[in-house]
Amino acid sequence: MEIPEIRKKIEEYRIEGKRLFTTSSFQTHSIPMLHILSEIDNTIPVYFINTGYLFPETVSFRDEIAERFGLTIVDLKPNTPKYMQRETNGKLLFTTDPDHCCYLNKTQPMESVLASHDVWINGVRGDQSAVRKAMKVEQPAPFESIRFHPMLDWDNRKIFAYIKEHDLPRHPLDAKGYISIGCEPCTRKMDLDMQEREARWFGLNKVECGLHTDLVK
Repeated sequence: MEIPEIRKKIEEYRIEGKRLFTTSSFQTHSIPMLHILSEIDNTIPVYFINTGYLFPETVSFRDEIAERFGLTIVDLKPNTPKYMQRETNGKLLFTTDPDHCCYLNKTQPMESVLASHDVWINGVRGDQSAVRKAMKVEQPAPFESIRFHPMLDWDNRKIFAYIKEHDLPRHPLDAKGYISIGCEPCTRKMDLDMQEREARWFGLNKVECGLHTDLVK
């Protein structure tokens, strides 16, 4: 979608009385959507899924962007404390069951947010994975909410052209070879022969955390 279309859609949601929110991982490719939303309506809350495993650079970058764009950040933390996120042998779940770890730290906390809002403005792009490519610009989500994907047809070239045009900052770990950045234990530097999402959960045949598989209809 182009920016005027995004603005029009958000205005339509507002006229309909819908409660809007967005989420962001505050990676470099997340910044254009946040910038666009900040210019349309910077009162839309930005939920930051703080798993407790994030790189400190990500948290610092979140604060920098929030101040620069005038965003309202809501820190969303897991319902289950870390000491309960262990196997019977004491190992943390990310080492033995990353799917369940993602559920506890990302998907489950989002359920209450969806239940209290109507529209989730989500920055997924179709070029990121096969799962995302199959999505639609607008589609239903749990709790009778709607997922709105304004960046679905954007690609890396368009994302970075926007960043250059508006002189937007980049995540500090970009310069160190990290392209797709999530939780520290499950993120590695990207090799030249990798797809973007393969730098996450490397070797585990996993490219999604559940946010875009479980929280969609």
